[in-house]
Amino acid sequence: MMNAANNMAGRAGRYVRQPTGYRAFIPEPLPPHPPVDLSGVLHDRLSEADYALGRLDGAILTLPNPDLFVAMYVRKEAVLSSQIEGTQSSLQDVLAAEARLLDPSTPSDVGEVINYVRAMNYGLARLKELPISTRLIREIHAELMRGVRGGKLAPGELRTSQNWIGPGGCTLAEATFVPPPPDEVPQALADLERFLHSETQLPVLVQVGLAHAQFETIHPFLDGNGRIGRLLITFLLTERGRLTRPVLYLSHFFKRHRAEYYERLQSIRDTGDWEGWLEFFLRGVAEVGSEATSTAAAILTMREKYRTLITERLGRAAGNGHRVMDRLFDQPIVTAATVREWLVVTPPAAYQIIDRLTDIGLLREITGYARNRRFRFDPYLRLFADAEPEADALEGA
Repeated sequence: MMNAANNMAGRAGRYVRQPTGYRAFIPEPLPPHPPVDLSGVLHDRLSEADYALGRLDGAILTLPNPDLFVAMYVRKEAVLSSQIEGTQSSLQDVLAAEARLLDPSTPSDVGEVINYVRAMNYGLARLKELPISTRLIREIHAELMRGVRGGKLAPGELRTSQNWIGPGGCTLAEATFVPPPPDEVPQALADLERFLHSETQLPVLVQVGLAHAQFETIHPFLDGNGRIGRLLITFLLTERGRLTRPVLYLSHFFKRHRAEYYERLQSIRDTGDWEGWLEFFLRGVAEVGSEATSTAAAILTMREKYRTLITERLGRAAGNGHRVMDRLFDQPIVTAATVREWLVVTPPAAYQIIDRLTDIGLLREITGYARNRRFRFDPYLRLFADAEPEADALEGA
């Protein structure tokens, strides 16, 4: 029994004492040995996750302009993934910043979330010409970290010093987890890349779950590892054809169960419990996939409701009302100047359209000002409403 327990404990790797006294974790290459047991609960979770992904992919294709709506799913994932790291910016902050409607109350970390959106879009475009690899991961990291907090910590470069994970302000000796020393990182990433492109009988979702956990264990950068690891999930699902578009905001599940997320990852290293992690991961895919499918259906229902209201209530101005609503799906926070630009009308005409759309509940004024007012596409943004950010993220995650 003791030998079997030791074998499972070393299944994911081993802790090795370093010359200066601390113990760092050296991961074993994937796939795990003994192999992952996909029977029982894991089999059921895998079936549920597969079903949820299939429904989500089909639901997105029913939307009138899928690519337009995908942008909001990407922003949602960016906000939630960044909030796990302790950012304060909300979805509304990001949308206002993208529309260049910044004000003094905007959190200073909004640039980090915008970088996440840019990094995801960059990576998805690069996937058409470059497979998921250490090279691509480094390029995406450079996009993620450029010009923001942590941007001076070698964007796009593998770390050359030891990092660690733990409560804010903790020392290396007090760390919750110490990833492999920097000289081990290139080989660990090469092993991960080899696994991703090897012939295997493992289901795609299992491969993706294993890869995410392994990347977080390697922790190859000085900052941004958590966000890159969560981006990796989206890229792998897209590259493997399980999602035609990046509409799975799995960070919603990780944030909702953040303590368990970190505990499951740590259990892999301490006890070799890959099955426990995969059960958690697949449960998240199933839950969030179902939620995102419901959001897609709600978008269709909401769109038809307001198209009808515009036609019935705006009379001769209905044509302009429809044009504004169509543009709002791409830019959900606007000013009168924005609407004036879209419709090529006078300022009074722009305000008149805004007033009519506010009357039917399509727009809502969000500043309370008499001048320089802003309006949000309220029924749409409510479908993507994000919870309040949490500020107690683990350092280095």
